[in-house]
Amino acid sequence: MQKKLYIIGALLLLTLNCFGQITNQGSKVRIKGAVKGKENYEPISKVEVFTYNGAYTTTNSLGEFVIETRIGDVLIFQSPSFDTVRHQILSDDDIVVRVEDYEPSLSKKRRISSNESSYKTGLDSANYYKKIDIEKSIDFVTQSIASLGVRGNKKELSKALTVLGEIYLFHKQYDLAITNLQDALIANKTTETAILLGKAFLLSKNFKEAEEIFQPLLDVKKMVPYQKIELYEGLGDIYKGLGNLEKSLSFYREGLKVAEKNQVSPKVIDLNSKVADAFAASNRNIEAQDYYNNSLSLSKKQTPQRAIQESEKVADFYNQGNRYDDEIQLRKETLKELKQLPSKIPGEQKGVVSADSITSQRVNYKIANAYISQDKLTEAIPFLERSIVEADKEDDLVVQKDATRKLSEVYRYQGDFEKAFENYQKYGTIVDSLYTRKEQEISRLARLNRDITSKQNRISSLEQERELSQSKYSLAVTEQQLFEENNKRQKWLIYSLLFGMLLLGLAAFFYYRSNNQQKLANNLLALKSLRTQMNPHFIFNALNSVNNYISKSDERSANRFLSEFSVLMRTVLENSEEDFIPLTKELELLELYVKLEHSRFPDKFDYEVNIDDKVDVSAFEIPPMLLQPYIENSIWHGLRYKEEKGFLKIVVKQLTSDLLQIEIRDNGIGRKKSTELKTKNQMKQRSKGMNNIKKRITILNDMYRNKVDVSISDLYDDKTGTEVVLKLKKD
Repeated sequence: MQKKLYIIGALLLLTLNCFGQITNQGSKVRIKGAVKGKENYEPISKVEVFTYNGAYTTTNSLGEFVIETRIGDVLIFQSPSFDTVRHQILSDDDIVVRVEDYEPSLSKKRRISSNESSYKTGLDSANYYKKIDIEKSIDFVTQSIASLGVRGNKKELSKALTVLGEIYLFHKQYDLAITNLQDALIANKTTETAILLGKAFLLSKNFKEAEEIFQPLLDVKKMVPYQKIELYEGLGDIYKGLGNLEKSLSFYREGLKVAEKNQVSPKVIDLNSKVADAFAASNRNIEAQDYYNNSLSLSKKQTPQRAIQESEKVADFYNQGNRYDDEIQLRKETLKELKQLPSKIPGEQKGVVSADSITSQRVNYKIANAYISQDKLTEAIPFLERSIVEADKEDDLVVQKDATRKLSEVYRYQGDFEKAFENYQKYGTIVDSLYTRKEQEISRLARLNRDITSKQNRISSLEQERELSQSKYSLAVTEQQLFEENNKRQKWLIYSLLFGMLLLGLAAFFYYRSNNQQKLANNLLALKSLRTQMNPHFIFNALNSVNNYISKSDERSANRFLSEFSVLMRTVLENSEEDFIPLTKELELLELYVKLEHSRFPDKFDYEVNIDDKVDVSAFEIPPMLLQPYIENSIWHGLRYKEEKGFLKIVVKQLTSDLLQIEIRDNGIGRKKSTELKTKNQMKQRSKGMNNIKKRITILNDMYRNKVDVSISDLYDDKTGTEVVLKLKKD
């Protein structure tokens, strides 16, 4: 009976184990535990604790650990001090692993003094704050090293320096990380420290130095699987950086084999993705697609954040291969998954967005770019607008800047110059804000660097004092070296700041120049567009006059009018491409135009063109067709409706040596009465013509610093008559 029960129990245990490994759908739990000797209860530190699904941690100095896993997973305990132990998680109860016949070293048999406790507590606290607060974590490492005093051994010092190197590595202070990890290796050589040092060289793009660190590790026999995976992955990254893609693929695949064999899921995904990257870099897109599909499907079994990260990487691959439809579909799925994530990550600051963060505003911007690459501008606009709104909400000025400029370009391509100009103005405002933020960030980083340098100097000082405490002469030498090193670092900091300020100044200069050139090009394009709108309007009105003669069967007058009109049009077309023409040409054109209008309405008005003898007409230039619409309004909307014969007077006089005044006066019915007589269509046409002139003057004044000024007023107190005064400055 008992034998049957044992068999049933074994089958149940095996079923639970298989079910936990295959489905990985158990509820997530946080497991606390400890690893200790069975006979003496001595804590065992640096034991690697991990699961088949990629969770990983190590025990601290008290033998304790905390790991997040799922019900049904198998915990694996590995250490050089004992054989590998496996334990299946059936509940969230605490776990205590007892190791038989564990003999701690003599140093561990000692009674832990208050200084030793302070050292271990400091390192544990430093590891806790490592990713949260760099200054606090460095302070705790400093306390740990200070607590070592004269008694501290090389292994303890190496461990503290390794933790310090990890802190600097996480916060991308690669030079400081390399320095401390090298010191840690000098104090005590370990595989863990060597791998970290290789990573530091790799991240700082020192591929040869990283290769020199990683290559000897291939000969290390006793290495836990996770470290082997990191070693092969690091070597793959090195040779990819050096351009040797075949060798890179070889190491990535070796790492993938180890990861799959030991079921380290996160590394399986990472290495599938990196193999795909290497194939893509070699233009072997079919193999790359297969590995990307693997990484994408595996990532969906992990956390949503990991799945999103891999999905975006595959979308980038589609983009590089011009597979825009596949890219758009995948990024739209990413947007749906992002909406299901928590809206705020703990500890995240508003406005501080990492360059490689995956946010909805950035995904929307990439989708818009994919549509633009397909010339689907209308489909791109909503995604650009959403990107701008979300970026503004999250205070992500970089994406907001890029999306606003891209939206301006899209409207420009569509011919909607008003919206294009409006968004370009917004782009300029965002760039100014981003520039201010960059200045603040540089100032903040400078302060942080000074603080880190100060703390690092403190740590270096403690280390030197400990090593040289038995020799006064050596202490004096060390102090001198420390002083010189401090000076070098200060000089390096000053030179870095000066170089950064120089780069910032150059960037500002080139941006300012580019902005002015773009603004000038936009203004020239707008002027040309406005001038193009003037000519059809003018020709239409003139042809109406010809039509009037034809309707009256006055062939001679029509022929004479067409002859004079052709001369007028030739002059207008010759001047249509110019921003400014000599004032003499403009006055000749105006006299010819008034003459034509007078020949049409001889009974409605007389006219006079009065040019002061003191006026140096040849010294001034004026935008072509600038005065004609005002004269046309005077004749058509003021004098034509006057019961008795009216009078039009054009006066040109010089106020100063560089200021000319042109007056256009008529004694017509006035602006108020003219407005009452107009039809809706006439009001619309006149509004367009006047708005055209206003826009031209605004753009010209912006380009040429208030060269033209126009004012319109009633001539008489009874609101009759109109006076237009135009002031023109000399260049």
